[in-house]
Amino acid sequence: MNIEEFVREGHLTYMPNVAVDCAIFGFHHNTLKILLLKWKNLDGWSLPGGYMKRTEEAEEAARRLLSERTGLEKIFLQQYYTFTGIDRTKIPGFDLDSFGKSIGVEIESNHWLRQRVVCVGYYALVEYSKVKHPRADSFTEVCSWRSIDDLPPLLFDHKEMIEMAVRTLRLQLNFQPVGLNLLPQKFTMNELQKLYETLLGCPLDRGNFRKKMLGTGILRKTGERPTGKAHKAPHLYSFNKQEYVRSLKSGMKFS
Repeated sequence: MNIEEFVREGHLTYMPNVAVDCAIFGFHHNTLKILLLKWKNLDGWSLPGGYMKRTEEAEEAARRLLSERTGLEKIFLQQYYTFTGIDRTKIPGFDLDSFGKSIGVEIESNHWLRQRVVCVGYYALVEYSKVKHPRADSFTEVCSWRSIDDLPPLLFDHKEMIEMAVRTLRLQLNFQPVGLNLLPQKFTMNELQKLYETLLGCPLDRGNFRKKMLGTGILRKTGERPTGKAHKAPHLYSFNKQEYVRSLKSGMKFS
């Protein structure tokens, strides 16, 4: 569906008052990153998202949108908040009337795009390297990773959305398979520690972290070392998924 069709007939396919937005997190070079979209003809970025189809439940819509942006089907997904601000979809300096004229569509006062929109927020965790070619949509020109510590100008209430998603991710670190979904299949102890430090926003003692992690039983030493490294390269680990899931049920009590 192109932009003109969406504006004219989108309300027949989508719920005019219900949207879904996804905070898609990845971890790369010891940095927590988030996937954002740069809008056409606007100096602003947003989270991937869109209206929920009339035939969908909220999670179905989120998974569809994730697949459209990342090309991936199996992604860890967690609903974290519902955003209900009355003016949350308004963009300073953006005029719907002028936008309608630019595409040859009259957007009248009772047009479906002028209605209040409630948004269901989800956060998703993906292994950075698996998202080969992030894809934009009809309204945007770029889809790319950005560091959560260096965000571009954000549209709508998406700054609040990202802050809430990061806060929720930190709170749920002991109860959700964060490392399992953000790290590659094999990783070093240092990479695991950097992930925890990034999410918690504070440094951790190296010896205590190693002792704690090995004591949980969630790690397996692979017997391998990173290729192309020095002779004393660190050991590579992988997660014992069964033990990881068991530990999360009672809370890992790490942070």
